[in-house]
Amino acid sequence: MTEQVNLRPVTMADAEDLLVWRNDPETRHASHNTDEISLDRHLAWLEASLNKPEQRRLWIAEMNAKSVGTCRADRIDGAWELSWTVAPNFRGKGIAQKMLSAIIERFQDPLVAEIKVGNIASIKVSERAGFIFDKEEHGVLFYVFPRKSTSSY
Repeated sequence: MTEQVNLRPVTMADAEDLLVWRNDPETRHASHNTDEISLDRHLAWLEASLNKPEQRRLWIAEMNAKSVGTCRADRIDGAWELSWTVAPNFRGKGIAQKMLSAIIERFQDPLVAEIKVGNIASIKVSERAGFIFDKEEHGVLFYVFPRKSTSSY
């Protein structure tokens, strides 16, 4: 698959797709929070997230004008923690790798990813993108993509 993945900012109009992808059983299994999320809870979370871009950034990944996944960056201790989900009907096509590469280009600060033990697909995607295994704690693998911080903190 040689098509490019384009990232665009999430809007409230993306809420339905995001909720369907989030509640997909495979996504829930790979998530830290495995609970099914209600529409009301999701809408409140999404609205709050979109109003705090200094803390959380969300993108929709598109290929050929179709939404194929989502990427998220959360500001934590001078770094950005990245997470991603490929839409269920687009999995297994190399899209996660393209999404992660595209999001890495948007940051100069250090990047991290927390991946549940056993999530082989995300481990491979992270390592191919240049993330380095740092440690394991309580069933979570911590990966880092070191960058020289440009922040003034």
